[in-house]
Amino acid sequence: MAISGAGGTPGGIGQFLIGFALAVAGGWLLMNQVVVSGGNWGIWGYNSFGLSLLPFIFGVGLLFFDGRSVLGWLLVLAGLVIIFAGVIVNLRVYFLSTSLFNTLLMLVLLFGGIGLIARSLRSQGAVVR
Repeated sequence: MAISGAGGTPGGIGQFLIGFALAVAGGWLLMNQVVVSGGNWGIWGYNSFGLSLLPFIFGVGLLFFDGRSVLGWLLVLAGLVIIFAGVIVNLRVYFLSTSLFNTLLMLVLLFGGIGLIARSLRSQGAVVR
């Protein structure tokens, strides 16, 4: 059984590994500059986290009363979706201050690595004319 290269094409394993290492290093450096914090759950200036729990609480109550209640399951699932969406929507993402050189280095490593990975997936065989 013949061993094929990256993506099933001949050759390109070295390029793939180098590209993968560069992309991981660039991605890690870029993500290291990002701060994620939570915001407040507000509607018109008031805290609204409790309101997002109401469908979930009523659904759980219905399921304790009747475990096969379709309305109970729908309310529980809707409540979980509302809670999950609320968490995602209320995240604040900030990019920390850094020098232009560091930012360019991160981006070159990340996208250069992705480019090498993509290049390694092409056939590396000799062109016969």
